[in-house]
Amino acid sequence: MTWDLLLAGGEPFDVAVEGGRIAATGKGLPRTGARVVEDVGGLLVTPGLIDLHTHVGPGYWGIAPDPIAWHTGVTTWVDAGTAGAFTLDGLLRRSFDVRVVGLLNISAVGLSGRTGESRDLGNCDVALAIDTVQAHRDRIFGIKVRIDRETVGDNGVEPLRRAIAVGEACGVPVMAHVGSAPPAVDEVLDLLRPGDIVTHCASGIASPVGPAAVRAGARGVLFDLGHGSGGFAFDVLERQLDLGLRPHTISTDLHARSVYGPAFDLPTTMAKVLAAGLPLAEVIEAVTVRPAAALGLDGGTLDVGAPADLAVFAVEPGAFEVADAHLQVRTAPLRLVNVATYRKGQKLTPRLPEPPAPWIPLTGAQRAALSRRERDLRALLSQPLVGPDGLADQFPRETK
Repeated sequence: MTWDLLLAGGEPFDVAVEGGRIAATGKGLPRTGARVVEDVGGLLVTPGLIDLHTHVGPGYWGIAPDPIAWHTGVTTWVDAGTAGAFTLDGLLRRSFDVRVVGLLNISAVGLSGRTGESRDLGNCDVALAIDTVQAHRDRIFGIKVRIDRETVGDNGVEPLRRAIAVGEACGVPVMAHVGSAPPAVDEVLDLLRPGDIVTHCASGIASPVGPAAVRAGARGVLFDLGHGSGGFAFDVLERQLDLGLRPHTISTDLHARSVYGPAFDLPTTMAKVLAAGLPLAEVIEAVTVRPAAALGLDGGTLDVGAPADLAVFAVEPGAFEVADAHLQVRTAPLRLVNVATYRKGQKLTPRLPEPPAPWIPLTGAQRAALSRRERDLRALLSQPLVGPDGLADQFPRETK
């Protein structure tokens, strides 16, 4: 057997790749059996991370995933409702290095604007959404609905009821965003079915910490972190943990306003959950096998035969200050620093980040940091890669 790639010496074991899938795992796999051997001794090898709540489709909130994926280990990006039936083609026609799957917005206009997509119930067309999901079962794995006062106006939980009708007809879960009331968060939670997902589960604005939250968790509603710009508060998560409610999945809600902070990326968001006291093994499950199972995706494991979506991390112990969406600070005991990311066994290559869209509000400190990063990149790339002693004479002249 000859493998395309062998990640050797890492924890928990060596991983061999052939044809874009995991071919073998174990300690001390023979290096002579691989065309390419990467020594990852002292490093942690995980399945490629799955971010259950991101925004990479067209519109106000969307970002490009590839410039972030290669240095964060996130190989599957779930676009959570950026696209509706009217705008889905704008997402499906884009080409990515990473895997992008979607949750269809119950509103056909999707997130083309900042908010308000479900104020006109004419956009929440159940039949149209069912037809759209059925036509794209290879890319659409659920329904997304935002339920807060700005998004739904006077329509209350009716958009959620319609999303659930689509979910039932198509056999897919519904992800419900919770935020500012009305409607009350309890109304949302009481409608969700086992296997449905409440994102922004530790929101400091919605604060789902009452009996309805406990009931929802007990009947199998999945709690997803969904950090975003305003969807995560340490004190709410800590109260939920006291109630026995744990985030089933950890996601960033990464979009054009949260990517510059406070969410930043998935490893940073994971560090925040570590700071709240969850163990590393559980945190890794919450960004790999659990989101895969929630949507019925392949991957999320290091099992033989699984897609060779892999992430390699250095585990750095220390005391790392991290902040939630409301600038409450906690200290993480470690952080994961990505060393390499592979999609179907191919190493993702560096990509420069895109500049922020002109409508994104940024602080002076954020703008200064972006300018500093641009200067640092320019200075780095303006220098010759090596000096004369690092070169070879590629075309020697003939000597007489």
